[in-house]
Amino acid sequence: MKSLLAILLLLVAGSWALDEERNINNPCASTGMGPYDYKQALCMSYVFYEAQRSGDLPGDQRVTWRQDSAMGDGSDVGKDLTGGYYDAGDHVKFGFPMAFTATMLGWGLIDFEQGHSNAGQLDYGRDALKWATDYFLKAHTGYFELYGQVGDGYSDHSFWGRPEDMTMYRPAWKIDTNAPGSDLAGETAAALAAASIVFQNVDPGYATECLNVARELYQFADERRELYHNSITQAADFYKSWSGYGDELCWSALWLYRATGESSYLDAAKNHWNSFGIMNPPSEFSWDNKNAGAMALFTLLQPGDGTYSGPLQQFLNNIRNMPTTPGGMVFIQQWGSTRHAANVAFIGLMAAKLGIDAGTNQAWAESQINYILGSSGRSFVVQFGSNFPQRPHHRSSSCPDIPEYCDGNWAQYQDGANPQYLYGALVGGPDQGGSYVDDRNDYVKNEVACDYNAAFTAALAAMVETH
Repeated sequence: MKSLLAILLLLVAGSWALDEERNINNPCASTGMGPYDYKQALCMSYVFYEAQRSGDLPGDQRVTWRQDSAMGDGSDVGKDLTGGYYDAGDHVKFGFPMAFTATMLGWGLIDFEQGHSNAGQLDYGRDALKWATDYFLKAHTGYFELYGQVGDGYSDHSFWGRPEDMTMYRPAWKIDTNAPGSDLAGETAAALAAASIVFQNVDPGYATECLNVARELYQFADERRELYHNSITQAADFYKSWSGYGDELCWSALWLYRATGESSYLDAAKNHWNSFGIMNPPSEFSWDNKNAGAMALFTLLQPGDGTYSGPLQQFLNNIRNMPTTPGGMVFIQQWGSTRHAANVAFIGLMAAKLGIDAGTNQAWAESQINYILGSSGRSFVVQFGSNFPQRPHHRSSSCPDIPEYCDGNWAQYQDGANPQYLYGALVGGPDQGGSYVDDRNDYVKNEVACDYNAAFTAALAAMVETH
């Protein structure tokens, strides 16, 4: 009996020690906010983006197990394409989802600035956005020319290790006048236009630079219409633009109208709204389909016009009637199920802020974010709350400290938690039945990605602001 008690005490002590280590190393202190610590979760989400940084890391980097990496990006084409974000648990820099990520981070900083400020995250949020937009400005290497991918998805995915240890060839691909890409150019224009609003009062020169490039990229997107994956064919198996480019044209025109106040952009957005059927409610809001985001932006920029608020409400009505997991999370798609729930929750929070069925949309959106943070009995955010994921499908965090050896056999098949804490990363999440296993090799449920955390981050700022 005594030996059993001793074993139990050792297990409890070990669990307590691990929890203490997690809390000591966490750059984001608990704030005691309830029912969930939205301020801490917002802080941790920005720490996740630091773990995804590529290039020359700054001196104030909080994720200290990362070092400079991919410092030769762009050398194959004679350009400096260092920087930006690694896409997911891999090390490719896919421009299309990275641009959506930046647009969403910018949106959260603009419309929930007070939430960021209340959580002490305004500067961290700006830094996270600027890490992406600095890269986009580098990637814009000429008139109607934009590099949209660095790294080959297949060769990258055959390597399991740290980005600091990569030796494979990392080719760069671009869109230009002869090989255009309206969706990529449009989304990058949206990101830079949003950034120009974020920085207009804190760094006017940078804001102007972002806006000037956004203008040109929108013109490129509109005048040279083509699907970007037809020009950067290496992206087609990973981030094909299934919804076409009409949503990005409308979305980017709206962001440019918001940034400039110039009616020509509003007129263009209205034309795209009609030409591409943006008013037809989709079944998701994502890196691929921005229709719902355009509905919300139109409602914000054209208040009182039911042309736009009506479809927005219909979209949310449809989403709320979709199937859910047993714990109440809307189930849109198995791949990145929590990401999809967070994305539409953000649209619900924006609708509530705009007075569109505010009580219903606010309560429903909160239920989605709370599910992700733990209302189902487990958290889907690495190292946040209780019963959280410890084995995300993420190469660099699965490796021990540099310079210890790490390869696929060691990292993928070790049984324990990832040696590095990937604070704040939103994992893929459960299936429709609510089943979830914390298994590094189950990339559907345990993949993490920049776009997974994007609208989630903005939604967390909204939760801080409204509580």
